[in-house]
Amino acid sequence: MTAIPEPIFDHLLRMTDRRGTFEHARIAVPDPEHGYCTDDMARVLVVATREPGLQRTLNGVARIALQFLNGAQALTGACRNRMNSNGNWVDEPAVEDAWGRSLWGLGTAAARSDVVWARQSAILQFERGAQERSPWPRAKAFAALGAAEMLAFDPEHRAARLLIIDYAASIAESTGDPSWPWPEPRLTYANAVLPEAMIAAGVVLEDGPLRQRGLDLLAWLLDTETSGGHLSVTPVAGRGPGEKGPAFDQQPIEVSSLADACARAASVDSDPMWPDGIRAAAAWFEGANDLGQPMWDSDTGGGFDGLHADRVNRNQGAESTLAVLSTLQHAQRFSAVPQ
Repeated sequence: MTAIPEPIFDHLLRMTDRRGTFEHARIAVPDPEHGYCTDDMARVLVVATREPGLQRTLNGVARIALQFLNGAQALTGACRNRMNSNGNWVDEPAVEDAWGRSLWGLGTAAARSDVVWARQSAILQFERGAQERSPWPRAKAFAALGAAEMLAFDPEHRAARLLIIDYAASIAESTGDPSWPWPEPRLTYANAVLPEAMIAAGVVLEDGPLRQRGLDLLAWLLDTETSGGHLSVTPVAGRGPGEKGPAFDQQPIEVSSLADACARAASVDSDPMWPDGIRAAAAWFEGANDLGQPMWDSDTGGGFDGLHADRVNRNQGAESTLAVLSTLQHAQRFSAVPQ
């Protein structure tokens, strides 16, 4: 098996200043014009705290992310998403994806950071955010992942348990259609977070059917997003029943979401498809994709923003960079698993 490259954090560090990580870049140059967003800073916190001791320089990045997320939260627990380059918030607190991702990042930091103050800050912020509930499926799913991380750290954490109970109760019933078991009429974005959250909730709540539904749904998604021996993920416009690929433009977040979900599945199920899925996600960034082109800068760790029908978008924004770093973190852990 080809050696899995290690994550490289140079570009992430270049994209990060004292306030946060810039959302966009022009090729490899940070673009302050569009400022920062909570979605990205939650991802930063996940990546920076997932591997305690891996990169001591990442402790500083985690501190910036925690401070950003703290500022994003209202006292109610709702969350702002956008800050301009002058450090001013430009939207109102809400319970959309930024809220869910914030809880995901905070739960991960509480469970995995090796810095005491970081864990304590993450717990306080998580408890504030966990007061809220969201009607949006992906926001709820990200929040449930954060709750599962918190419960791994503290199995008696009441707010996390209540949040994940409410999440499980909100999951739509199965469609009953084996050709389209997906709980939505179309695949859209960050799709794998839905089955991943089902798996996590099923494990925490000792709900075997929910856990199995998540595994089955993830297996279907992985099969649907594989073509010609490589990943061919859902494009920005989505994918519905009967629609065939390849379709463009494809976003790195789809690939990293699959890697996240496969890593969780591999932690509770021995089927080799899950490590294989993680390796396929890493290979997508290395060039095993519909254009046969690398989707990252292997010298700096910058991730390319999109795979179009005729070219690679070589801008290296925060979301894409964090997608490749997260995927390679998982792939490193599973690189020794036999194929």
